[in-house]
Amino acid sequence: MSANFGQQENQGPQLNLGNKFSFMIVLIGAGLLVLILFWSRMTVTIGSGEAGVLFRTFGSGVDVENTYSEGFHFLAPWNKMFVYEVRQQEAGEKMKVLSSNGLDISVELSAWFMPEQVNLGNLHRKIGQGYLNRVVRPALRSATRSVIGRYEPEQIYSSKRDVIQDEIFHETKEILKEQYVTVNEILVRDIILPPTIKNAIESKLKQEQEALEYKFRLQKATQEAQKIRIDAEGKAKANDILNSSLTDKILQDKGIEATIKLSESPNSKVIIIGGGEGGLPIILGNQ
Repeated sequence: MSANFGQQENQGPQLNLGNKFSFMIVLIGAGLLVLILFWSRMTVTIGSGEAGVLFRTFGSGVDVENTYSEGFHFLAPWNKMFVYEVRQQEAGEKMKVLSSNGLDISVELSAWFMPEQVNLGNLHRKIGQGYLNRVVRPALRSATRSVIGRYEPEQIYSSKRDVIQDEIFHETKEILKEQYVTVNEILVRDIILPPTIKNAIESKLKQEQEALEYKFRLQKATQEAQKIRIDAEGKAKANDILNSSLTDKILQDKGIEATIKLSESPNSKVIIIGGGEGGLPIILGNQ
């Protein structure tokens, strides 16, 4: 009786130790199970060209003070990380707008934009991840309608395209300046006018080009005629000056000089002094 009692006393601590060990195993297993189940909720990897906004479920909601950069992050399983692309992005738009005289014009354009990374929390709280369709596209459409509506089709088609593109950019940027989105560039890719209007404009431009070409040829011909007239006037003036300066005495002197030079020539000749008009010599040669 006493021996059995002693054996029971020796087994008591062993049972308690075994129970504690089993409890620890169960606890560790449960912890591992929870960790496995909630691992995807407790970690997040933010990729290249991205940034994160944290939403605290049992806190202040969206964390507008901090923006989480690229890399691996731990977070409480009841919180959530919203990931945004912060690279430059492109949004294309095709739309029909009215010119200043009420004609339909088709415009195809693109916007290069990106969210402001330092204001990503405010962007998420006030607009959300659908900011492209909520603010960017509406701003682009509004600016395009406003700018195109100030011009006539001929201006849009020919000389004002770059100006129009620049104005759409500045108006879009102005609309989005309080929306936590930066617009880097607006590109007008194509402007399509109604065929009848396009043909009329092209015909008018061709006629204007031909008129300019004719005007240029006319100016060139006028300049050539003026040059010929100036040359003729110059020659006539020179002849008048020469004629007025050629007196009989000068002619006689020139004739004597020529006679002396001819007399020095090795060719045979006969010189009759005073036999010519005005007393000039007459030269008779054998050649």
